[in-house]
Amino acid sequence: MKLVCDAESDEGGKLEATCVEDGAQPNFSPYRVFTRAQWAKLRADTPMTLQSQEIEVLSGILDELSVEEVETIYLPLSRLLNLYVAAAQKLHAVSSTFLGRADCKVPFIIGVAGSVAVGKSTTARVLKALLARWPDHPRVDLVTTDGFLYPNRDLEARGLMNRKGFPESFDTGRLITFLADVKSGKAEIEAPVYSHFFYDIIPGQTATVERPDILIVEGLNVLQPATSKRGDAGPFVSDFIDFSIFIDADPGLIETWYVERFMRLRSTAFRDPASFFHRYVTLTHDNAVARALELWRTINLKNLIENILPTRARARLILHKGSDHSVRRVALRNL
Repeated sequence: MKLVCDAESDEGGKLEATCVEDGAQPNFSPYRVFTRAQWAKLRADTPMTLQSQEIEVLSGILDELSVEEVETIYLPLSRLLNLYVAAAQKLHAVSSTFLGRADCKVPFIIGVAGSVAVGKSTTARVLKALLARWPDHPRVDLVTTDGFLYPNRDLEARGLMNRKGFPESFDTGRLITFLADVKSGKAEIEAPVYSHFFYDIIPGQTATVERPDILIVEGLNVLQPATSKRGDAGPFVSDFIDFSIFIDADPGLIETWYVERFMRLRSTAFRDPASFFHRYVTLTHDNAVARALELWRTINLKNLIENILPTRARARLILHKGSDHSVRRVALRNL
Protein backbone atom coordinates (compact mmCIF):
# COMPACT_ATOMS: atom_id res chain seq x y z
CA MET A 1 0.00 0.00 0.00
CA LYS A 2 1.22 3.48 -0.80
CA LEU A 3 1.47 5.92 2.08
CA VAL A 4 1.69 9.65 1.32
CA CYS A 5 2.38 12.15 4.09
CA ASP A 6 2.26 15.92 4.14
CA ALA A 7 3.20 18.01 7.16
CA GLU A 8 3.41 21.59 8.39
CA SER A 9 3.79 23.24 11.78
CA ASP A 10 1.12 25.25 13.55
CA GLU A 11 1.69 28.47 15.52
CA GLY A 12 2.69 26.49 18.60
CA GLY A 13 5.38 24.61 16.71
CA LYS A 14 3.63 21.26 16.72
CA LEU A 15 3.92 19.34 13.46
CA GLU A 16 0.57 18.52 11.92
CA ALA A 17 0.97 15.62 9.49
CA THR A 18 -1.60 14.04 7.22
CA CYS A 19 -0.83 10.52 6.02
CA VAL A 20 -3.12 9.04 3.40
CA GLU A 21 -3.52 5.29 2.84
CA ASP A 22 -6.62 3.75 1.24
CA GLY A 23 -8.63 6.86 2.04
CA ALA A 24 -7.67 7.05 5.73
CA GLN A 25 -6.30 10.38 7.00
CA PRO A 26 -4.87 10.01 10.53
CA ASN A 27 -2.94 12.89 12.05
CA PHE A 28 0.43 11.80 13.39
CA SER A 29 4.03 12.91 13.58
CA PRO A 30 6.86 11.86 15.87
CA TYR A 31 8.34 15.38 15.68
CA ARG A 32 7.74 18.70 17.36
CA VAL A 33 8.69 21.56 15.04
CA PHE A 34 10.13 24.87 16.22
CA THR A 35 10.56 28.18 14.45
CA ARG A 36 13.88 30.01 14.86
CA ALA A 37 12.41 32.20 17.59
CA GLN A 38 10.91 29.26 19.48
CA TRP A 39 14.14 27.27 19.28
CA ALA A 40 16.30 30.24 20.33
CA LYS A 41 14.42 30.48 23.64
CA LEU A 42 15.62 26.99 24.53
CA ARG A 43 19.16 28.31 24.83
CA ALA A 44 18.20 29.38 28.38
CA ASP A 45 21.34 30.68 30.10
CA THR A 46 23.83 28.79 27.93
CA PRO A 47 26.83 31.13 27.54
CA MET A 48 28.32 32.04 24.18
CA THR A 49 31.77 30.43 24.23
CA LEU A 50 32.96 31.17 20.70
CA GLN A 51 34.55 34.37 19.49
CA SER A 52 33.59 35.90 16.14
CA GLN A 53 37.04 35.03 14.76
CA GLU A 54 36.54 31.37 15.69
CA ILE A 55 33.12 31.33 14.02
CA GLU A 56 34.66 32.71 10.84
CA VAL A 57 37.19 29.87 10.80
CA LEU A 58 34.45 27.28 11.37
CA SER A 59 32.37 28.55 8.45
CA GLY A 60 32.18 26.64 5.18
CA ILE A 61 32.92 27.75 1.63
CA LEU A 62 29.40 29.10 1.17
CA ASP A 63 27.54 28.73 4.48
CA GLU A 64 29.22 31.53 6.39
CA LEU A 65 28.18 31.33 10.02
CA SER A 66 27.12 34.42 11.90
CA VAL A 67 27.20 35.01 15.65
CA GLU A 68 23.41 35.27 15.51
CA GLU A 69 23.12 31.85 13.82
CA VAL A 70 25.30 30.23 16.47
CA GLU A 71 23.37 31.85 19.30
CA THR A 72 19.94 31.10 17.80
CA ILE A 73 20.46 27.55 16.53
CA TYR A 74 23.64 25.96 17.81
CA LEU A 75 23.76 27.10 21.44
CA PRO A 76 20.31 25.58 22.18
CA LEU A 77 21.44 22.44 20.35
CA SER A 78 24.66 22.22 22.36
CA ARG A 79 22.61 22.57 25.56
CA LEU A 80 20.31 19.74 24.44
CA LEU A 81 23.24 17.52 23.52
CA ASN A 82 24.95 18.24 26.84
CA LEU A 83 21.81 17.03 28.63
CA TYR A 84 21.72 13.88 26.49
CA VAL A 85 25.38 13.15 27.21
CA ALA A 86 24.86 13.61 30.96
CA ALA A 87 21.85 11.29 30.90
CA ALA A 88 23.79 8.65 28.94
CA GLN A 89 26.66 8.81 31.43
CA LYS A 90 24.26 8.31 34.34
CA LEU A 91 22.56 5.39 32.61
CA HIS A 92 25.91 3.75 31.95
CA ALA A 93 26.89 4.21 35.60
CA VAL A 94 23.64 2.58 36.73
CA SER A 95 24.21 -0.37 34.38
CA SER A 96 27.80 -0.79 35.62
CA THR A 97 26.63 -0.74 39.23
CA PHE A 98 23.98 -3.36 38.50
CA LEU A 99 26.51 -5.59 36.75
CA GLY A 100 29.08 -5.07 39.47
CA ARG A 101 31.88 -3.86 37.27
CA ALA A 102 33.89 -0.69 36.86
CA ASP A 103 33.81 -0.09 33.12
CA CYS A 104 35.66 2.70 31.40
CA LYS A 105 33.60 5.55 30.00
CA VAL A 106 31.58 4.93 26.87
CA PRO A 107 31.91 7.71 24.28
CA PHE A 108 28.70 9.40 23.18
CA ILE A 109 28.40 9.31 19.38
CA ILE A 110 26.59 12.01 17.41
CA GLY A 111 25.76 11.40 13.76
CA VAL A 112 25.41 14.28 11.30
CA ALA A 113 23.79 13.28 8.00
CA GLY A 114 22.56 15.01 4.85
CA SER A 115 23.28 15.71 1.21
CA VAL A 116 26.48 16.80 -0.43
CA ALA A 117 26.77 20.64 -0.25
CA VAL A 118 24.07 21.03 2.41
CA GLY A 119 26.49 22.10 5.16
CA LYS A 120 27.09 18.94 7.19
CA SER A 121 30.77 19.71 7.74
CA THR A 122 30.06 23.22 9.03
CA THR A 123 27.46 21.92 11.47
CA ALA A 124 29.82 19.20 12.68
CA ARG A 125 32.68 21.66 13.20
CA VAL A 126 30.66 24.20 15.16
CA LEU A 127 29.13 21.47 17.36
CA LYS A 128 32.59 20.09 18.06
CA ALA A 129 33.80 23.53 19.14
CA LEU A 130 30.77 24.26 21.32
CA LEU A 131 30.55 20.85 22.99
CA ALA A 132 34.24 20.88 23.89
CA ARG A 133 33.57 24.02 25.98
CA TRP A 134 31.22 22.16 28.32
CA PRO A 135 33.13 21.09 31.48
CA ASP A 136 31.77 17.52 31.67
CA HIS A 137 33.03 16.39 28.25
CA PRO A 138 36.05 18.42 27.14
CA ARG A 139 37.38 15.84 24.67
CA VAL A 140 35.35 15.93 21.47
CA ASP A 141 36.59 14.31 18.25
CA LEU A 142 35.24 14.50 14.72
CA VAL A 143 35.57 11.98 11.91
CA THR A 144 33.95 11.90 8.48
CA THR A 145 32.74 8.75 6.80
CA ASP A 146 34.54 9.95 3.63
CA GLY A 147 37.64 8.34 5.11
CA PHE A 148 35.92 4.97 4.83
CA LEU A 149 35.27 5.24 1.10
CA TYR A 150 37.12 2.66 -0.93
CA PRO A 151 40.21 4.12 -2.64
CA ASN A 152 39.64 5.29 -6.21
CA ARG A 153 41.60 2.36 -7.61
CA ASP A 154 39.20 -0.05 -5.91
CA LEU A 155 36.14 1.93 -7.01
CA GLU A 156 37.40 1.90 -10.58
CA ALA A 157 37.99 -1.86 -10.41
CA ARG A 158 34.45 -2.36 -9.13
CA GLY A 159 32.93 0.04 -11.68
CA LEU A 160 31.75 2.37 -8.90
CA MET A 161 33.48 5.68 -9.65
CA ASN A 162 30.19 7.15 -10.86
CA ARG A 163 28.51 5.94 -7.66
CA LYS A 164 31.03 7.43 -5.26
CA GLY A 165 29.15 8.36 -2.09
CA PHE A 166 26.51 5.67 -2.61
CA PRO A 167 26.34 3.04 0.17
CA GLU A 168 28.21 0.41 -1.86
CA SER A 169 31.21 2.73 -2.30
CA PHE A 170 32.05 2.60 1.42
CA ASP A 171 34.07 -0.01 3.29
CA THR A 172 31.18 -0.52 5.69
CA GLY A 173 32.86 -3.35 7.56
CA ARG A 174 35.85 -1.19 8.42
CA LEU A 175 33.59 1.68 9.51
CA ILE A 176 31.53 -0.58 11.76
CA THR A 177 34.70 -2.04 13.30
CA PHE A 178 35.95 1.48 13.96
CA LEU A 179 32.73 2.51 15.72
CA ALA A 180 32.59 -0.72 17.71
CA ASP A 181 36.14 -0.07 18.92
CA VAL A 182 35.15 3.46 19.92
CA LYS A 183 32.17 2.21 21.91
CA SER A 184 34.26 -0.48 23.59
CA GLY A 185 36.58 2.16 25.04
CA LYS A 186 39.67 1.09 23.12
CA ALA A 187 42.57 3.39 23.95
CA GLU A 188 43.68 4.37 20.44
CA ILE A 189 41.78 3.83 17.21
CA GLU A 190 42.96 4.86 13.77
CA ALA A 191 40.67 6.15 11.05
CA PRO A 192 41.68 6.58 7.40
CA VAL A 193 41.90 10.10 6.00
CA TYR A 194 40.18 11.37 2.85
CA SER A 195 41.31 14.35 0.79
CA HIS A 196 38.74 16.35 -1.16
CA PHE A 197 41.66 18.02 -2.93
CA PHE A 198 42.91 14.69 -4.33
CA TYR A 199 39.38 13.19 -4.30
CA ASP A 200 40.81 10.03 -2.76
CA ILE A 201 41.97 8.28 0.40
CA ILE A 202 45.47 9.41 1.40
CA PRO A 203 47.64 6.27 1.51
CA GLY A 204 49.33 5.63 4.85
CA GLN A 205 47.73 8.61 6.60
CA THR A 206 45.39 8.11 9.55
CA ALA A 207 43.69 10.13 12.26
CA THR A 208 43.85 8.79 15.81
CA VAL A 209 40.85 8.80 18.14
CA GLU A 210 41.78 8.40 21.82
CA ARG A 211 38.82 7.66 24.10
CA PRO A 212 36.82 10.83 23.43
CA ASP A 213 33.95 11.92 25.61
CA ILE A 214 32.01 12.67 22.43
CA LEU A 215 32.63 11.53 18.87
CA ILE A 216 30.89 13.32 16.00
CA VAL A 217 30.53 11.21 12.86
CA GLU A 218 29.64 13.23 9.76
CA GLY A 219 28.63 11.62 6.50
CA LEU A 220 26.09 11.06 3.76
CA ASN A 221 24.58 7.78 4.87
CA VAL A 222 25.15 7.54 8.62
CA LEU A 223 21.42 6.96 9.26
CA GLN A 224 20.97 4.04 6.90
CA PRO A 225 19.01 1.13 8.41
CA ALA A 226 20.73 -2.15 9.09
CA THR A 227 19.99 -4.46 6.19
CA SER A 228 21.99 -6.91 4.14
CA LYS A 229 21.72 -8.23 0.61
CA ARG A 230 19.95 -11.28 2.02
CA GLY A 231 17.36 -9.02 3.64
CA ASP A 232 18.20 -9.96 7.21
CA ALA A 233 19.20 -7.36 9.78
CA GLY A 234 22.87 -6.70 10.45
CA PRO A 235 24.89 -4.04 12.26
CA PHE A 236 25.20 -0.69 10.57
CA VAL A 237 26.52 2.75 11.36
CA SER A 238 23.22 3.96 12.79
CA ASP A 239 23.31 1.22 15.44
CA PHE A 240 26.22 2.97 17.15
CA ILE A 241 24.81 6.51 17.10
CA ASP A 242 23.35 7.94 20.31
CA PHE A 243 21.95 11.15 18.80
CA SER A 244 21.37 11.79 15.10
CA ILE A 245 21.05 15.08 13.23
CA PHE A 246 19.88 15.49 9.63
CA ILE A 247 20.75 18.68 7.76
CA ASP A 248 17.87 19.32 5.39
CA ALA A 249 17.04 21.72 2.55
CA ASP A 250 14.97 21.67 -0.60
CA PRO A 251 16.85 19.73 -3.33
CA GLY A 252 16.58 22.70 -5.67
CA LEU A 253 18.45 24.87 -3.18
CA ILE A 254 21.11 22.23 -2.64
CA GLU A 255 21.63 22.05 -6.40
CA THR A 256 22.25 25.81 -6.46
CA TRP A 257 24.69 25.54 -3.56
CA TYR A 258 26.51 22.63 -5.20
CA VAL A 259 27.04 24.59 -8.41
CA GLU A 260 28.09 27.71 -6.51
CA ARG A 261 30.60 25.72 -4.50
CA PHE A 262 31.93 24.03 -7.63
CA MET A 263 32.46 27.40 -9.31
CA ARG A 264 34.08 28.86 -6.20
CA LEU A 265 36.52 25.94 -5.99
CA ARG A 266 37.15 26.17 -9.73
CA SER A 267 38.62 29.63 -9.18
CA THR A 268 40.63 28.58 -6.11
CA ALA A 269 41.63 25.00 -5.18
CA PHE A 270 41.01 23.54 -8.65
CA ARG A 271 43.70 25.82 -10.11
CA ASP A 272 46.39 23.73 -8.44
CA PRO A 273 47.63 21.21 -11.04
CA ALA A 274 47.73 18.54 -8.33
CA SER A 275 43.98 18.84 -7.73
CA PHE A 276 41.81 15.99 -9.03
CA PHE A 277 39.44 18.59 -10.50
CA HIS A 278 42.13 20.70 -12.20
CA ARG A 279 40.76 19.47 -15.54
CA TYR A 280 37.74 21.77 -15.12
CA VAL A 281 39.78 24.98 -14.91
CA THR A 282 40.08 25.27 -18.70
CA LEU A 283 36.33 25.00 -19.29
CA THR A 284 34.38 28.11 -20.16
CA HIS A 285 32.10 29.46 -17.46
CA ASP A 286 28.98 28.05 -19.12
CA ASN A 287 30.58 24.66 -19.73
CA ALA A 288 31.77 24.51 -16.13
CA VAL A 289 28.26 25.23 -14.87
CA ALA A 290 26.90 22.55 -17.20
CA ARG A 291 29.46 20.04 -15.92
CA ALA A 292 28.63 20.86 -12.30
CA LEU A 293 24.92 20.34 -12.99
CA GLU A 294 25.68 17.04 -14.72
CA LEU A 295 27.68 15.80 -11.72
CA TRP A 296 24.93 16.92 -9.36
CA ARG A 297 22.02 15.41 -11.28
CA THR A 298 23.59 12.12 -12.34
CA ILE A 299 25.38 11.29 -9.08
CA ASN A 300 24.61 13.45 -6.05
CA LEU A 301 20.91 14.12 -6.61
CA LYS A 302 20.36 10.46 -7.42
CA ASN A 303 22.09 9.44 -4.20
CA LEU A 304 20.08 12.02 -2.27
CA ILE A 305 16.76 10.70 -3.55
CA GLU A 306 17.58 6.99 -3.40
CA ASN A 307 19.60 6.72 -0.20
CA ILE A 308 19.87 9.89 1.87
CA LEU A 309 16.39 11.43 2.00
CA PRO A 310 14.76 8.11 2.96
CA THR A 311 16.82 8.18 6.19
CA ARG A 312 15.69 11.68 7.23
CA ALA A 313 12.74 10.39 9.27
CA ARG A 314 15.14 8.29 11.37
CA ALA A 315 16.94 11.36 12.73
CA ARG A 316 16.47 12.55 16.28
CA LEU A 317 16.70 16.15 15.11
CA ILE A 318 16.24 17.80 11.69
CA LEU A 319 17.70 21.22 10.86
CA HIS A 320 15.90 22.64 7.80
CA LYS A 321 17.79 25.38 5.97
CA GLY A 322 16.53 28.26 3.89
CA SER A 323 18.03 29.89 0.80
CA ASP A 324 20.51 31.96 2.84
CA HIS A 325 21.92 28.79 4.48
CA SER A 326 20.43 29.70 7.86
CA VAL A 327 18.30 27.17 9.72
CA ARG A 328 14.64 28.17 9.43
CA ARG A 329 12.99 25.26 11.28
CA VAL A 330 14.09 22.68 13.83
CA ALA A 331 12.24 19.38 14.23
CA LEU A 332 12.93 17.38 17.40
CA ARG A 333 11.69 13.82 17.69
CA ASN A 334 9.44 13.23 20.68
CA LEU A 335 10.75 10.70 23.17
